[in-house]
Formats: sequence, C-alpha cells, structure tokens
Amino acid sequence: MSQEVEYSVFYWPGIPGRGEFARLALEHAKTKYNDIGDIPELLRLLSNKDVPGIAAPHFAVPVLGVRDKSTDKMHYISQVPAQLSFLAPRLGLLGDADKLQGLERDVAVAQIYQLCATALDMNTETHDTHHPISVSSLYEDQKKEAKKRAADFRTNRVPKFLQLFEVALSKDGAGVDKKDSGKKRMYGSKTTVADLAVFQVLDGLLFAFPKCLGKHRSSGEYKHVFELYDEIKDELKEYLNSDRRRPYSDGIFRHYPELDDE
Repeated sequence: MSQEVEYSVFYWPGIPGRGEFARLALEHAKTKYNDIGDIPELLRLLSNKDVPGIAAPHFAVPVLGVRDKSTDKMHYISQVPAQLSFLAPRLGLLGDADKLQGLERDVAVAQIYQLCATALDMNTETHDTHHPISVSSLYEDQKKEAKKRAADFRTNRVPKFLQLFEVALSKDGAGVDKKDSGKKRMYGSKTTVADLAVFQVLDGLLFAFPKCLGKHRSSGEYKHVFELYDEIKDELKEYLNSDRRRPYSDGIFRHYPELDDE
C-alpha cells in the first residue's frame, strides 16, 4: 500500500513537535515522504477552505497528506492518533498483532493504540509544564505557575508514566504472551507505533528534563523502558543523525533549568 501512495507531513518548520510521530513511523519504515513547513500552505490547510480532499476540518497541524498515485487525489488527516492508526497497518508497524486474527487481533491493535495514546498524554503534560496557564501567553508570563506544575510533573507524573511503560515491557505486560525470544517491545517482540511514540517522548524529556530523567535512568527501576529507548534509537540512527531530524528548541520539549531543579 505504501508504494501506491505519496505521503506528506505538514507541520511548523524548525521543530520536531507533534509532527515527529508521523515522521518516525515513515522513517522507521524507510518510506519516502515530503516534509512541508511552508507556513502559507499550513495556514491554507487550517483555513479549511478550498482544499481538495477535505472531508473533515482540521483544528491544528500536523496534517498528514496522502496522495493516491493512481488517481492523483489528495487526502488529509489531522490529529496524531488518527495519523498513527492510518499509518501503522500500511507501514508494517503493528508488530505481533498481525499474527492474530478476528477479535484477538482487533483487541491487540486497540491496545497498541492505547499505549500510543498514553505516550501522547505524557507529551501533552510535558508541554503544560512550561505553559500551565495559557498556550497563547509567553513562558515568561507564567514562570511561577510553571515551576509548580513542573515540580508536580517530575515528582508524580513522570514516575507514573514510566511505571506503566515498564509494566508493558515486563512479564506482566499485555503483550507478554505474544513475545518471541529476543527484543521486548511495548506489545510483543517487534517494533510498533507504540514503541516509536514512547521513544519520541522519552527523547524529548531527556532534553527538557535531563536531571529528572537521568535520575530515573540511573535508578534501574525502569530498566526495560530505557533499554527500549536505546534500541529504538539504534533502529532510527540514520534518521536521527541526518538533517531531517529537527533539533529541540521552543516547541513541546524545552529545557528550562529552573523547571528541572530538584
């Protein structure tokens, strides 16, 4: 299927942001795509006017463009969960769930997206550490509130998310009965969109909260989580070392030392 279509990722230029989840899926699958950060084009898409192929309006970027090469018809999908659910079966990123049939397969696929959604929740909560009051206001205008929010995030939320990911990778995880010998993944033994989503959030957190994440990594309490991170990083090394991978700066993952203060 992926050879019959042409993909485009529409997102703000210069930052990984929420566009990175679709990029990682495409990059892991070695599937070519267009990375479009042209602001007038993004605004045109978000205007929801005079854009062919729109069946549902778009609230925000990223927008995934899907062109049917046989008809040259363009389709657009926004919202990261919808994009990942569209891409995963087409890019071979459902892992061991593809071995199943019927209800068991449907449940396994839903559980993979469930894990994706949890990683995306963590992504959103990370953003809210530096913009706890208003997304349209500057960080400098809400620093006091941000410090409180970040402290709660570090103390309560980060361990809770890491523990859930650790359980998914352990003998108690939902995919344990599907795990083959070899690498452990969020569901089964093969890389899925859930692993890529968890990797991206961990990678961003290691940039934004190096003290906090470094402490959790060195503790050994979440051994499998950080092993997964290292293994996915290796699988993506060609992309991560290329100029296609955008640096973290003023997007979701921002490093403010005062927010990482223990």
